[in-house]
Amino acid sequence: MKRVVITGMGTVSPLGNSVPDFWRAVRNGESGAGPITRFDTTDFTTRYAAEVKDFDPKVRIDRREARKMDRFAQYSVYAALEAWEDAGLTPAPGVGGGDGSADAAPVGFDPERLGVILGVGIGGFETIEDSTRTLFEKGPSRVPPMTIPKMIANIGPAQVAIAIGALGPVYSMATACASATDAIGNAMRHIREGMVDVAIAGGAEAPITRLGIAGFNVIQALSTKWEHDPKRASRPFDKDRDGFLMGEGAGILVLESLDHALARGARIYAEVVGNAMTDDANHLTAPHPEGVGAARAMTLALKDAGLKPEEIDYINAHGTSTPINDPTETIAIKRAFGDHAHKVAISSTKSMTGHCVGAAGAVEGIASVMAIHDSFIPPTINLEEPGEGCDLDYVPNKGREQEVRAVMSNSLGFGGHNGVAVFRKYEG
Repeated sequence: MKRVVITGMGTVSPLGNSVPDFWRAVRNGESGAGPITRFDTTDFTTRYAAEVKDFDPKVRIDRREARKMDRFAQYSVYAALEAWEDAGLTPAPGVGGGDGSADAAPVGFDPERLGVILGVGIGGFETIEDSTRTLFEKGPSRVPPMTIPKMIANIGPAQVAIAIGALGPVYSMATACASATDAIGNAMRHIREGMVDVAIAGGAEAPITRLGIAGFNVIQALSTKWEHDPKRASRPFDKDRDGFLMGEGAGILVLESLDHALARGARIYAEVVGNAMTDDANHLTAPHPEGVGAARAMTLALKDAGLKPEEIDYINAHGTSTPINDPTETIAIKRAFGDHAHKVAISSTKSMTGHCVGAAGAVEGIASVMAIHDSFIPPTINLEEPGEGCDLDYVPNKGREQEVRAVMSNSLGFGGHNGVAVFRKYEG
């Protein structure tokens, strides 16, 4: 099978709207949390989140095209164009706004061997809310004609495909919080098996809306007690955690076959070497109490990567800051890693970004790749006193300068979905 490498990355996140800004904030242990500004939260139990800030889609997207997109699609395209530029790839003439020639010679890639696979947990939440309001206030004939094209989950990857001219497999994956990690895994397989040479992979989500916050509130998933200091609200593995902090954004990685990347002289960040997907088949919203499915996904991902547990230097945990997830994920890590569970560094970057739902695995995937590239393990901020059952090395509050050869990134979603990706330092 072909080896798969990462040659470009882009992000829109609560910590910054580029990878350099995002990574600088992660290294500094900053929080992206604050009061919700998008709508009046007077009647809401949770009034804070980790919003994307200072986002102007027109920086990378044509104004008229941006108006046709829900916020999650804008995030998708914006981050994809950053990743595309970072990878040093150029759209072919006649594709993505070129001269219209169907057989124009590609520059840097073959559009027919270029795919886009993005994880999207929910889709166009803002569009759904706005159009539903219009339906009931003004009647069915006044529903905006772009309602369906803006709200459906596949429109994020479709808009990316239009922007860069991808003519290969283009689709979305919806496995809740595991969506982006699963998308990265499928993209890796498409390249391994020779279906495509290059794949845009990752995820996007824009759930900070009235319905998004209210919906997660009524199932008691969100943090509610840190209104006085939202930056302390996301505290994975800490005894005072009370739910997750809603985040949003997009994370995009450019994956390439190694031979394709070498042939064009691309800069290589890291290698994608393993992936696994399992399900708990246990409960709609709660993980298996013994972490069986998550542990199996970790074990299978290690096997796929050809690595032993002791070869993993860092685990980017799902680490949601909920009472149920954190001790259960700890149990799962112990099951999969045995004695090495007490030696490997583990952290949750959700302590800084909040939970970006369908984008989470990709935003955390970027943090994992940068950990390898920069020899730095991100911290778990707000970890003041570990909670019951949370007794591993969670890199509390301050990151570590350390060589990182291999990273595992965990994503565990509603519906019992478990997605795990393994990244490794590239060595020729």
